[in-house]
Amino acid sequence: MSSCGLALAPPAKNVVVYRNGDPFFPGRKFVVNQRRFPTFEAFLNEVTESIRTPLAVRNLYTPRHGHRVAELGDLQEGCQYVAAGFEKFRKLNYLNRGKKELRGTRNGEGLQVSPGAEREQAGVQKEQGRVFRNGDLLSPPFPLSLSTSTPLQWDTLLATLTGKADLRSGAVSKLCRLDGTQVCGEEELVNGHYYVAVGNEEYKKLPYFELLVPQDSACRMLWYVD
Repeated sequence: MSSCGLALAPPAKNVVVYRNGDPFFPGRKFVVNQRRFPTFEAFLNEVTESIRTPLAVRNLYTPRHGHRVAELGDLQEGCQYVAAGFEKFRKLNYLNRGKKELRGTRNGEGLQVSPGAEREQAGVQKEQGRVFRNGDLLSPPFPLSLSTSTPLQWDTLLATLTGKADLRSGAVSKLCRLDGTQVCGEEELVNGHYYVAVGNEEYKKLPYFELLVPQDSACRMLWYVD
C-alpha cells in the first residue's frame, strides 16, 4: 500500500511545566501529542487542571528568559516551560530548585559581592513566611527570606520587598498582615505566616490566601492568625 498522500502525525514531545512564581513547585511532566491535544488551548486546559493553578493557565514561557510560547508546534522535546495566567512572567531559578541564589555579582548589572560576603550569605537565609502583592489576585505569594546571621534593617527589608513584589504603585512602603494591620518591625514577624506588600495606597482586603494558595500545596501547611 502506497504511503503517498498520508500525513504523518508529529512525534510526541515530553515537556516539564512549572508554576509561575512558585519556587517550591517541582514541575509536572506532560507527554504532548496531536491526538491528545489537538489545540494549544486544550493543552493549556490540561496544564491548569494538572498543576492546580488558582486561575486558568493562558500562557507558557521559557524558564530562563521568559519568551512566550505561541503554539503547540513551538514546544521542544525535553524542554521546560513556565505556566502563567494573564500575569507577567516571574523570573526565578526554576531549573535549579533548592539551590541558594546569592544576590550580588551578575553579568551586566554592576553588582559586586566579595568572596567573604558570599560565604557569609550562603546557608544563612531562612524563610520567615510568604508575601502577597496588594490588590493582586493573579500572582502567587513569594517567599520572605531573612538572614539569620545579620540584624534586620526594616528599610532594607522594604527595599528587598520592592524588588520582589514589583507593585504597579511603585515601592513597598509597608508590610501588612492578612487582616490589614501593619507589621512595624522584625519582632512582629511570625514564622510561617502570610503577609501583604503594600505601597502608598491603602491595603486592599481580598481573599489572597483562599485564591492563591492551592488546596493540596505544601504551602497550606503554613497558616496565619487573624
